Amino acid sequence: MPNRHASIEIGLNAVVVSVSDGLPQIVHVNDENNAELDSLPYGPFDPIHHRTIEIGLRSWVESQTALRLGYVEQLYTFGDRGRHRVSGDEGPHVVSVGYLALTRQTADSENTLAKHKSAWRSWYDYFPWEDWRAGRPSLLDADILPALEAWAQEPPPEGEPPKPLDRQERVHLAFGLGASHWDEERALERYELLYEAGLVPEAKRDGRPAALERKDLPYLGVSMRFDHRRVLATAITRLRGKLKYRPVIFELMPEVFTLTELQTSVEAISGRHLHKQNFRRLVENADLVEPTGATSTTTGGRPAALFRFRHQLMSERPAPGLRLGSR
Repeated sequence: MPNRHASIEIGLNAVVVSVSDGLPQIVHVNDENNAELDSLPYGPFDPIHHRTIEIGLRSWVESQTALRLGYVEQLYTFGDRGRHRVSGDEGPHVVSVGYLALTRQTADSENTLAKHKSAWRSWYDYFPWEDWRAGRPSLLDADILPALEAWAQEPPPEGEPPKPLDRQERVHLAFGLGASHWDEERALERYELLYEAGLVPEAKRDGRPAALERKDLPYLGVSMRFDHRRVLATAITRLRGKLKYRPVIFELMPEVFTLTELQTSVEAISGRHLHKQNFRRLVENADLVEPTGATSTTTGGRPAALFRFRHQLMSERPAPGLRLGSR
């Protein structure tokens, strides 16, 4: 038997998130001819030029988007075979380190991105079933759940390793069916179920049997290159969870803001509509903000009080977040 050694390359991916116009937006990049699908900013780690992986990430993002990142944190290492599939599946196997980056849009950021063949785009374009702010998305009952329930009734492929839960239990937990409730933090589980069931183009492109057996796929959001939609789902899950125990939302807010603007941003990230008075009570009880004494008239109505994040909170208690509760 020949001695074969796989060539490994370390890649770097960034999910760069901001909130603008009431939408959670990410940076996507395109090729020069706009012939490829959307992708996250990414590039290889070069240990000769990059002293650390994070330095390499910041360098790639700046070269592809002209954005200089502030807050970043490592998400996960993605190494599944086929995750960076190219024609003939040739070339080195790419193991990618994913990062979550939070930033604020500036007045000229759209023009700057456009010059670099990149742009802001709502993450709900890629995951429309995750946006519950206007109620339960019709896509769930029209396309997703009937297809998943049918898949759950099929016998698993021969040789598939057993899982702790059967298919139906996993669908019910991920999508809040039966005795379960919709948990916004299960965004990654939901996408991975759709992939496993062969309901997204990425599964067909990767040659997964469940997808190849399907003649037609329902439209379930915008597809992305490689496994970048999975990386994005991982970031959504991480950020939604982190809202509840760290004040990360203020990385996305301007220095001063109204409580309405703060609520709109929290709703954008969580995908949930929040009762105004309950939200304000939650913010007050958490002691997250302090008034500036100034007001804003940009809403066109009564002047609204302006607030800022209370930075000393970080030294007062270990988990200063917004515990939104269950739906």
